Amino acid sequence: MKVAVERNRRIALAKLLEPRALTLPWGITSVCSAHPLVIEATLRRAVGDDQAVLLEATCNQVNQEGGYTGMTPADFRHFVERIAATVGFPAECIILGGDHLGPNPWRKFPAEEAMARAEAMIVAYVEAGFEKLHLDTSMGCAGEPASLPDALTAERAARLAHVAEDAAKRSGQKPPVYVIGTEVPPPGGATHALEKLEITRAEAVLETLRVHRTAFAAAGVEHALERVIGLVVQPGVEFGNANVVLYKPTRAEGLISALDAMPGLLFEAHSTDYQPAEELCALVDGGFGILKVGPGLTFALREALYGLDAIRQGIASEATSPSLPSVLEDVMLADRGHWSGHYGGSAEEQRLQRHFSYSDRIRYYWPDKRVHAAVERLFAALPAHIPETLISQYLGRLYPHVVAGRVAPNARDLCLAAIDDALAPYRAATAQR
Repeated sequence: MKVAVERNRRIALAKLLEPRALTLPWGITSVCSAHPLVIEATLRRAVGDDQAVLLEATCNQVNQEGGYTGMTPADFRHFVERIAATVGFPAECIILGGDHLGPNPWRKFPAEEAMARAEAMIVAYVEAGFEKLHLDTSMGCAGEPASLPDALTAERAARLAHVAEDAAKRSGQKPPVYVIGTEVPPPGGATHALEKLEITRAEAVLETLRVHRTAFAAAGVEHALERVIGLVVQPGVEFGNANVVLYKPTRAEGLISALDAMPGLLFEAHSTDYQPAEELCALVDGGFGILKVGPGLTFALREALYGLDAIRQGIASEATSPSLPSVLEDVMLADRGHWSGHYGGSAEEQRLQRHFSYSDRIRYYWPDKRVHAAVERLFAALPAHIPETLISQYLGRLYPHVVAGRVAPNARDLCLAAIDDALAPYRAATAQR
């Protein structure tokens, strides 16, 4: 099984990375975020690695209607390329992907309307040069059950693949590679406390692949199957609002055995945020060649920003502007749409979750003009050289990097370092070895 897993991973990564990577990595990290500091930290870490970087936008963040960031796929591409230019990372080494592309943003509408909007989103992603598409049609729309039968999920995925193939041909873009699956973890993590996850069964994986082959053939896009590089499954990895379920390789042995019967395919692991390096390494070794991370990176950024706000209050003799947490609290209470369906319990429990949940719904509010202005005021209020003793007090994880001279003690560099610290286990897990 080990030989098959390694061969499959290499074949799939070669399809994804060709012709960029000079040497194939052991795996690749998929950074799913639209925050500029997260993108910058990711690209800064990649400078000098001689490897491609995979950046993905989710259907809720970025779509033809703007998403919660206000960006279309073309806007997102320009946004990423501008950041790449500032850090000296070659744009041609960036792979752009679309995450959970399907009817999810419009699932409150009837299925046909939601799918029509999903088709328009697929066209926008392909025309903007996105090369990796995760087709996710697993959720029910208005009047449908929350989870759909495999055959219907595959039929809708094939419908989106047909649209993508036509769009690529019409616009002269490189035909995309695809990731499929029916047992897809919810975007952004679970909404409840987690005890033990049900791991995808090997026979379920093989059935998923079978129904997709049938559906793609019926839709006239059999050729697109050659560019399917992986499947999303549940390996026993997830995070909720208050806890993280760590990967246990022995529990996933049956699932991993399915790769023996799926030549050239790998598994894509979602919700790997907050997994330690050892677990991430075990995932890649087990055939999960693509590790997706998003909320864990903005969680680390929020920790740094809140620490910096505490430093500002420690330095200032009197407050000159509201604290960053208080601004965010006001904004989140005024616009409850991004968190109210995800956080439960008492009013005090909801307040704690708004700011400190692992699912990090606070990430939806960073683009807000009031929040952006509050961050800018925070940066402007802090000295160019923040005292090491205050960094030790409020940003302890970064203190060793500062005293060693690896990180400059200013607000912006400390934020980038916090994100980089969260990315470090992924680099360890995916590097060639």
